[in-house]
Amino acid sequence: MNTEQELIVDSEHKEGSAKTTGKYRYRILALLFMATTINYMDRSIIGVLAPTLEKLFLWSKSDYATINIAFKIAYAVGMISMGGIIDKFGTRIGYTLSIAIWSTFGMLHAALRPAFGIVGFIAARFGLGIGESGNFPAAVKTVAEWFPKKDRAFATGIFNAGSNVGAILAPLVVTAIVLDDGTNWQYAFLVTGALSAIWVFLWLNTYKKPEKHPKVSSEELEYIQQDDATMNEAEKAVKKLPWKKLIGLKQTWAFSIGKMTDGVWYFFMFWSGMFFSDKFGVSIKELGAALVIVYVVADLGSIGGGYLSRYFIDKGWTLNKARKISLLICALCILPVVFATTTENQWLAACLIALASGGHQAWSANLFSVVSDTMPKEATASVVGFGGMIGAITGMTIDFILGLTLDGSGSGAYFWMFLIAGCSYLIILGIIHLILPKLEMAKIK
Repeated sequence: MNTEQELIVDSEHKEGSAKTTGKYRYRILALLFMATTINYMDRSIIGVLAPTLEKLFLWSKSDYATINIAFKIAYAVGMISMGGIIDKFGTRIGYTLSIAIWSTFGMLHAALRPAFGIVGFIAARFGLGIGESGNFPAAVKTVAEWFPKKDRAFATGIFNAGSNVGAILAPLVVTAIVLDDGTNWQYAFLVTGALSAIWVFLWLNTYKKPEKHPKVSSEELEYIQQDDATMNEAEKAVKKLPWKKLIGLKQTWAFSIGKMTDGVWYFFMFWSGMFFSDKFGVSIKELGAALVIVYVVADLGSIGGGYLSRYFIDKGWTLNKARKISLLICALCILPVVFATTTENQWLAACLIALASGGHQAWSANLFSVVSDTMPKEATASVVGFGGMIGAITGMTIDFILGLTLDGSGSGAYFWMFLIAGCSYLIILGIIHLILPKLEMAKIK
């Protein structure tokens, strides 16, 4: 066989290998995207309805803050417990339990009446927070099981984009169902029940670990597990890590401090509706349009941010450099949001918040990948859960202070919140780099 024939055969072999590698992992990723969409649709509806419910239920800003705090307390508690449950029982069972809980409590919002005061909403939001806390630990763990390291930020960006799709669908559903006077507000909370039932059916009939899945080819399994060849025997032997070991790792704290930025994201999600109503006096239809702009850009940021570090890695950059430069670019995109309160144009304000939201989602895609870059798969959900707890505590602190300040001194408090939101990412990135100068696998003793 001459050289030209060898090249042809080699080319055909590679082409054939590419065709037989398989793409079943993307079916799993599609389900993660769908679950995250339902998750954020459930949690975002109250942010769109907040100005309407404030009038119907006669809430003060502190009342609304208390309702949000209830969600975040449950989310913080759930992040620890659900993360541990998912690591113990696996993503198949853990994810199903999570979505069943949050969908039940999401639909219970529709049964609330003014006679309940804020107590009913506190209870409903608490249950919702417990259930929804399982989504990201389960999704990040699933990505670690089904994708090699070089693809994880991109895969995370894809499923994380579901958060913005859900947040986009929330104002669309609300404005389609709810009238300007608040009529039909209850139905907005019922939409996700049917979607959740469909998801559970698909998940239970689709998910198994890749090494046990009959539809995963040997070539695709080899691609998924390509990082295992570089693992040492100690890393391969890890089965379950106790909390006393995880809590002392610098990798755990670097990620958890990064998750303090969740407080900013919660502010965008739960307070943007109030901000647009208080500052610009928008109708529910105009508010819906503004929030759609915010979350469409956030969606693009989630996917683009995940692709960004993959692009840098493909150019030959180290994992450490690719992740941190990507995080820096995200932080710089968020910085201009400090000017959101200085404009009198609601659409310019929406665009500034949109750019910041896109930057945050790109930041999250890369930050979640840092966990799977630095921790064994068996600890991924637990560490994500701990970081999520820190983020929820940050969010509830912001709610408490912001609610009191808005009731006491008026809408000027928004200026300080947007200033903190814009500057915090650069500061936190500096802290992450000081704690973890290099992204390296945790050394478990």
